Amino acid sequence: MTGSVRKRGNTWSYYFDLGKVDGKRKRKEKGSFRTKKDAEQALAKALTEYNNAGLCFEPSEISVSDYLDLWFDQYCKMNLKYNTQLAYFQTIENHLKPAFGTYKLKALNSLTIQEFANNLKLKGYAKSHLVNIITTLSGALNYAIEPLHFIQVNPCDRIKYPKYTGKRKEVRYIISPDDFNKIIKRFSESSPFYIPLLIGYYTGLRIGECFGLTWDDIDFESKVITVNKITVKRNYGVDVRQVLKTKGKKEEKSAWYFGSTKTFTSNRTVKFGDTLYKALKKARKVQLENSIMYGEYYTDIYMKPEKDEKGDEIFRLIEIEKSIPCTLRKADMVCRKENGQLVSTDSFKYCSRVINYELNIAFNYHSLRHTHATILVENGANIKGIQERLGHSDIKITLNQYVHNTESMKDESVDIFESIATTL
Repeated sequence: MTGSVRKRGNTWSYYFDLGKVDGKRKRKEKGSFRTKKDAEQALAKALTEYNNAGLCFEPSEISVSDYLDLWFDQYCKMNLKYNTQLAYFQTIENHLKPAFGTYKLKALNSLTIQEFANNLKLKGYAKSHLVNIITTLSGALNYAIEPLHFIQVNPCDRIKYPKYTGKRKEVRYIISPDDFNKIIKRFSESSPFYIPLLIGYYTGLRIGECFGLTWDDIDFESKVITVNKITVKRNYGVDVRQVLKTKGKKEEKSAWYFGSTKTFTSNRTVKFGDTLYKALKKARKVQLENSIMYGEYYTDIYMKPEKDEKGDEIFRLIEIEKSIPCTLRKADMVCRKENGQLVSTDSFKYCSRVINYELNIAFNYHSLRHTHATILVENGANIKGIQERLGHSDIKITLNQYVHNTESMKDESVDIFESIATTL
């Protein structure tokens, strides 16, 4: 199929025949091109797109750079969570495009990728970072195989990660009871971080899950927390591609949203005991008192419905003083300041800094989750029950990432063997 161009008045147009429909010939025509050359170039592009089922390029000729853009738009935006999209986009722009962008997709081979991986190691990249970069590339190339059929094999499948030697990775820090008491003494009941600290320690919730809790998620009668959402910071009104360009600048438009939990199994119910029950009851009472005390100056939090890049409904959290009428649905947040303002995961960074540098306790919020799981294991809790409590999809995650071989576990192993051996 070739098509042709022709002059119509003072402008040029192109045309070509389409496939017959019901035995009748159809024609595609487009005009208003200033010159014959413009029309010919547009015709060539239109024919390529038509002959490749809507693609505006020959699959065998696409560059890695253009293909990564296609993969990001067609797959990542539609299937991945917002923060994962940002992480992938950053990897694409900072690593994959500079290294492979000018290659044709069909020419990318295992040797080129192996050299790239080796160089990352030589530049001092941590193994985890190196693996993340290669995994992102591999995922993109798998999509080129199926469903797109642009290539037949994934060159990443044949590479070998460079060997890392050195000290054994440090065991993640577990918060001792004494250290936790120091933390709670520093951030006591009057602090907006008191309740988040208790929730993390006594339930093992992730940080986003904790700060996404609303009071209707707390069943005081049954002493159960329902985990069904998180808070996530994301930009609004701009494409994901623009986020990194505007980050930290005055044109940045970011806000807190309710988002879905990490995985399907993250949606769960978590029972809690008397200590947390009393703290939550008191916090609820104080919040209601603060609302009365601040009156019209108290900050209410509302949920504004919007659409994300997948077309799914999401809710932006908006802070409005009580004196200003608002018809949006309220978000009755558990974690908030005295005046009603939202306490976010960003706010908690201050708390973490104080614990690390003022109290000299190695800490991040996830330490509370690790500690919670380890205490349960040390005291004989069922591993399957711990998995469900933490919301893991695979019990291996519970065993490998959150249950640590503490000194008491090591001592227990010795004692068990010793007691058996002495009876032989």
